[in-house]
Amino acid sequence: MREQWSSRVGFVLATAGFSVGLGNIWRFPYLAGENGGGAFMLVYVAFAILIGIPLMTAELSLGRQARLTPIAGMRRLTGSRTSPWNLIGWLGIAAAVMITAYYVMLIAWLVSYFVTFAGGGGMGGTPEETRAAFDRFVATPGPVVGYAALVIVLIAFVVSRGVNRGVERSARFLMPLLVLLLAALAVRAMTLPGAGAGLAWYLTPDFSALSGGAILAALGQAFFSIGIGMAAAFGLGSYLDPRDSDVPGNAATVVAFDTGVAVVAGLILFPALFAFGMDPDQGAGLLFVTMTALFQEMPGGAVFGAAFFFFLLVAGFTSQVAVFEVLVASVTDSTGMSRARAVALCAAGAFVLCVPVVLSLGPWSDFLVLGMNLFDFTNRVSGDYFLPVVGLLTALYVVSKWGWSAFRDETNRGAAGFVTVSRWWKPLVRFVIPVAVSLVLLGAFGVGTGNLGAFMGWSAAVVVLYVVLFLRRAPD
Repeated sequence: MREQWSSRVGFVLATAGFSVGLGNIWRFPYLAGENGGGAFMLVYVAFAILIGIPLMTAELSLGRQARLTPIAGMRRLTGSRTSPWNLIGWLGIAAAVMITAYYVMLIAWLVSYFVTFAGGGGMGGTPEETRAAFDRFVATPGPVVGYAALVIVLIAFVVSRGVNRGVERSARFLMPLLVLLLAALAVRAMTLPGAGAGLAWYLTPDFSALSGGAILAALGQAFFSIGIGMAAAFGLGSYLDPRDSDVPGNAATVVAFDTGVAVVAGLILFPALFAFGMDPDQGAGLLFVTMTALFQEMPGGAVFGAAFFFFLLVAGFTSQVAVFEVLVASVTDSTGMSRARAVALCAAGAFVLCVPVVLSLGPWSDFLVLGMNLFDFTNRVSGDYFLPVVGLLTALYVVSKWGWSAFRDETNRGAAGFVTVSRWWKPLVRFVIPVAVSLVLLGAFGVGTGNLGAFMGWSAAVVVLYVVLFLRRAPD
């Protein structure tokens, strides 16, 4: 008999644990820093509500309806092993596998930094020294591989205990801990002398900083942060009670939690950066270079740094536990293999895939795929291409195969809260979301990112093509 979540709270915490990860705390702040702060944040929040909630709802509803993980679930829903819609499952799992390959490495980095700061050490002093220390760290693969193995073992242990005793129980403990750490870090950062300038920069919209590329980056960040397109929400939804679970209400709660963490993460980073005269537009090195340098200057920086990296560690761990659960369940659903064997297989596979990614930043740095090392390749292909493709296929499946009325009726079964699939969702589901996701995918290829005029021109072209090819023949 298939397991089910023991309560709504357990499901929401586990699903929020999946959504709240390094995308919220690492990727969102540095993108906001590069794209004007407050204006980018407002656009991101709008996309999270208008695009993220309906797509998360669709994925959860598909999982609940199928009662299986994505690959086997889409076969059941389409009634065919060769339907092109089955790509939703295959590409979603492929994205999850690729993300796991480098995400475990990132968690291993966090473990190492946490251990260093907890021991009273540091990673250099000035930003130049912390950059050199970071470069030496990633170029020395031994410790990272060891920490990665430890991370995989811990994740495998949690997942081996099942949905209720493993994934759900860990989320009930770790997610409240994450919220407490988030609040404490935000209060500490905002009370630093000079933090007001950072708050003003972050919370004051500068719409002149918004380009077509910035808008697409905000939309793409909503995908990456919420976790749309990697099949995890589909898999987690398969454990919902098919009779009375509140899918749209749960989806809205998860997206609100996820978006709130991202916004509050900015309240930690930007006030602290401005308090010590550091620039916010530091790119992907914001956490491991700039913040590390900041901790060296801050009174009590070792304690603050240890708490900060432990916070990141909890967020990354809870996210990867949920993804790993879906990978394991996909193996059991598709092959009939026992959970214990599937956990061992997935753990071994994660380690085998992670090691080359770790080595790609050190001894294997000269090995390139399409001009990228393995870390950049897995990050780029999974995040920039696979996630938007799966999101687009999901949106098109709802519009052209499922149909608006059937989607609304199925998804609202059991919905008893404030959020339901109501009339105002219809233009979003049938028109806005497919067009918006298409633009994200085009943006991944560099189309329409130059300026706002180019963005609007490509938007118009996508609208026309979508209406002609899909919307005109879509069932109501």
